[in-house]
Amino acid sequence: MAEEVSGCKKVFVDGNIHADVKDYYGKRVTSTSDLKTNACVAPAKPIPAYISKVLKKVHPDVIIKYYGCGLVVPESLEGCRILDLGCGSGRDCYMLSQLVGEKGHVTGIDMTEEQLDVAQTHLDYHMKEFGYKSPNVTFVKGFIEALTEAGLEKGSFDIIISNCVVNLSPDKRRVLAEAYSVLKDGGELYFSDVYSSSRLTEEMRNHKVLWGECLSGALWWKDLLLLAEEVGFSPPRLVTANIITVGNKELQDVLGDFKFVSATYRLFKVPKGDTGPCQVIYNGSITGVEDSFEFDCQYTFKANEAVAVDGEVAAILKCSRFKEDFTCQPAKAPAQPCGVKPKEGIVDPFELALQLKKQGPGSATGGCCSSQSAACCK
Repeated sequence: MAEEVSGCKKVFVDGNIHADVKDYYGKRVTSTSDLKTNACVAPAKPIPAYISKVLKKVHPDVIIKYYGCGLVVPESLEGCRILDLGCGSGRDCYMLSQLVGEKGHVTGIDMTEEQLDVAQTHLDYHMKEFGYKSPNVTFVKGFIEALTEAGLEKGSFDIIISNCVVNLSPDKRRVLAEAYSVLKDGGELYFSDVYSSSRLTEEMRNHKVLWGECLSGALWWKDLLLLAEEVGFSPPRLVTANIITVGNKELQDVLGDFKFVSATYRLFKVPKGDTGPCQVIYNGSITGVEDSFEFDCQYTFKANEAVAVDGEVAAILKCSRFKEDFTCQPAKAPAQPCGVKPKEGIVDPFELALQLKKQGPGSATGGCCSSQSAACCK
């Protein structure tokens, strides 16, 4: 990646890594069967029924070119403006198109022309399939490190998603900074990506196949926390994680003892400063999660049950699109409600992945009072 200076403005310039990635996903990989490892197809969690329903309406030619490491469908999407970083063939865009509704809008940006051609070719098919009078999906050719240069306005999106793409960029900090710039106040970056157990060596980072396979460009997970803070996001909230098995002996030998995990995080653009802990009650108004809303690996909110949350989560719930879905009350001091201390959240995705593997499917997370009635906290 390189930058040119024109007057006082830095202009993004395509670099060697971008050219290699475009060649890999534009010419060398034509379907998921062409991938050399399991990194870009690792499932992070079971797909909910309401999402499976909308995925069935996505064209098979779009599905077959889908390369992702998680499920990037946040909650409360009706009427939202969403941006998909590295949209590829458009699978997630067409899935989200149905969830935002005809009054919402989804924009997909990608630098690979071959992928965008597949996405654009099937636009009319999907709008007819969804019963929309006019398209609510737009595809843009551009770089995820240069969103405003691609014509995307600052402060114009409610939500940004990305599925196993940020690792392909040589400048993760700029990706996060650009995302922060085009998000509205209170907006969210909800994304799945691949992370490493420690910083990778320069030799690995120069391995073209491993980069294309989403491994040698992976961030050390602790660096994500640092970069997010640098650009202004709230501390990343870890949602779910899954250990990646490479499944290719030759490439595994190159990687040595380095481990990898696919993880989903949510980052919010909310005012700085701790608002202080409080009790929140979810009113059950979010489509698809009416009974129970799994916000992250620390907090699961059951309808009409009081939960004590920390100041970070309180600020998010008060300042984001979730503000109408929760009632916030001052925390009771000095004792926690119900005499139960909220459990600490997990920040290490490897730790979470191992914990989830031990617990098996269907395990739940929750804070104080997560299994009790709101009445117990009054």
